[in-house]
Amino acid sequence: MISLIGKKIGMTSIFIKNYLIPVTIIKIKENIITCINKYTVQVTTGKKKKKYLNKCELGFYNKLNILPGEGLWEIPYIKNIHTYVGKIININLFKNVKKVDITGYSKGKGFCGTIKRWNFSSQDSSHGNSLSHRAPGSIGQNQSPGKVFKGKKMSGRLGNNRITLKFLKVIKIYNKKNILLIKGSIPGFNKSNIIIKSSINYN
Repeated sequence: MISLIGKKIGMTSIFIKNYLIPVTIIKIKENIITCINKYTVQVTTGKKKKKYLNKCELGFYNKLNILPGEGLWEIPYIKNIHTYVGKIININLFKNVKKVDITGYSKGKGFCGTIKRWNFSSQDSSHGNSLSHRAPGSIGQNQSPGKVFKGKKMSGRLGNNRITLKFLKVIKIYNKKNILLIKGSIPGFNKSNIIIKSSINYN
């Protein structure tokens, strides 16, 4: 399995054989290996100013003689590639990959009511209704069982969840610009970091 850390740039559309296909633009900067474990390797990518690092993080990068990155991620060990601390891996690993799995965090939308969060229907807008048009309604039962069951659909935080989309088609790869075009949309806001893995067990 091949994995790299990339950054979502945005969406656009391109023509392929007279068909207009929506694509997501992903920029994959150089991933630098910072640690090697038995089954995984730790990588960093991008650049981060030293003033935003604490002493522990700064000492970690100074010890490896590597410029500070935007974060640290663990990805599966890449077979058939000689790995060592400080090695740079780039988008060229995906040159023969046709489908990928992408993991990211969805857009956070804050505290939301049941209508937006769970697609509940609203109450009547007229006929005597007052100040409860978007209220969820009753949530409890009678004396038996006399409680609210765990998992009840209620108001709460919406979004900011870790999401993985599988078997997304790779439309085009621009090696010189380190850009990957993926068919369709992917989770996350623009300029957010995502994990790109080569898909397995697909037809």
